[in-house]
Amino acid sequence: MAARNLITDALRPRSMWRRIWPLGALLLATGCGLVEAGSAGCTLIGAAVGVSVDVEHPDAASATIEVCWDGTCATPLLELYPSSRAVETTCTGTAPEDSCGARSEPTGGKHGFAGLPRLPAKPVAVTLRVLDQSGSSLVDRNITLTPEMVYPNGPNCPAGGPQAGISVGADGSVTER
Repeated sequence: MAARNLITDALRPRSMWRRIWPLGALLLATGCGLVEAGSAGCTLIGAAVGVSVDVEHPDAASATIEVCWDGTCATPLLELYPSSRAVETTCTGTAPEDSCGARSEPTGGKHGFAGLPRLPAKPVAVTLRVLDQSGSSLVDRNITLTPEMVYPNGPNCPAGGPQAGISVGADGSVTER
């Protein structure tokens, strides 16, 4: 009998509203902050935590990276992939329902990302080694990086985690970016 009353009470609009409005208000207020009219809300999109590497050296075939902080070192996988860039774009119009396309071409460079879930947002010591096809060293450098928090949903939403980046020039120079 009590179960029947709960069901029939829940089906009554007034009774149901009294039970769920606090939950709706709580979700609205705590979802990702209050959303102002005309602004986009925070989504659940995240950001990979780690170090990105861009290599312009023409003979680069592979790379390794070691990242150290607070007496701990990590050697995550760092695979290099061919880089490309958009060189031509076409659009059918400017309305939201229109579409655009892009053509890409290889740059001759390579890129990779070393995932480091525990990477802190403070200076870290990095050893980067870039090798050619035969396994000979092209670059073997130590550099200090300072990972910074990234905000994939914009500055008014929670951070996605810290990231840092390294660029290796065609001449073997290594810089933080």
